[in-house]
Amino acid sequence: MALLTQKDLDERNQQLEERTPDELIRWAKDTFGERVAAISAMQTAGSIVCCMLGQLKLDIPVLFVDTGVLFQETLETRDRIAAEYGLEIRTLTPKQTMAEQIAERGILYLSPEGQEICCDLRKSQPLHAVADDYDAIISSLRRGDGGKRAKTPILSIDPKMNCVRINPLANFTNEQMQEFMETHHVITNPLHEQGYPTIGCNRCTTPVLPEEPKRAGRWRHLGPWSMYCGINATDVEGGTEGGIELSLDLIDRILGRETDFVI
Repeated sequence: MALLTQKDLDERNQQLEERTPDELIRWAKDTFGERVAAISAMQTAGSIVCCMLGQLKLDIPVLFVDTGVLFQETLETRDRIAAEYGLEIRTLTPKQTMAEQIAERGILYLSPEGQEICCDLRKSQPLHAVADDYDAIISSLRRGDGGKRAKTPILSIDPKMNCVRINPLANFTNEQMQEFMETHHVITNPLHEQGYPTIGCNRCTTPVLPEEPKRAGRWRHLGPWSMYCGINATDVEGGTEGGIELSLDLIDRILGRETDFVI
């Protein structure tokens, strides 16, 4: 095994910057084979990635974390996308129901510290439980979302998952998003049309007023310091520090190089 750091990906990210989302998804399949999956929370960008996967027919599974307290509309969107796009969606769940968690720990999401624990238990840990199954995960983060995501790289490392995260929509503009959705009639969560620009758990997501920031409805009760759940390493301060361990052959393929062995 060899170590791959975020710094190691700098040159490769520059090389991939002009690739289209379709090209990046095909590259992911060619590079990682059966060890790549996508992840979607069934929001707009994730639905676009699912649409692309359905069109490309590359047999890339989609990971979906069901926290147990999602909106029914989100679950119905998942089921519709699976059926109409012909995708294998692998639903991941927490170890405890929300009722069991509250009985043991109380209502965690009422404080910033508790919210971090709750998101970890109900979102991150179910994903980390399948870390050994994948060397790469296709995500749907975009620079156009602003905030911490304004500098989203196409390739990043995820030390907790020990995998590479691939963001084929990283440089997709809002205009490109809208055009793709209209052209391909993308299946989207109906809550987006009901004042929810971003959608999480039903306990911690509210509609957003027209003059408010896009993410104002996420953890509104906790104030502006709680902006992300932490399931994406690039959303977390220091989340891509350190490195991940992969075979040298795979790292060579990721970086587009061949290693010369001197005997």
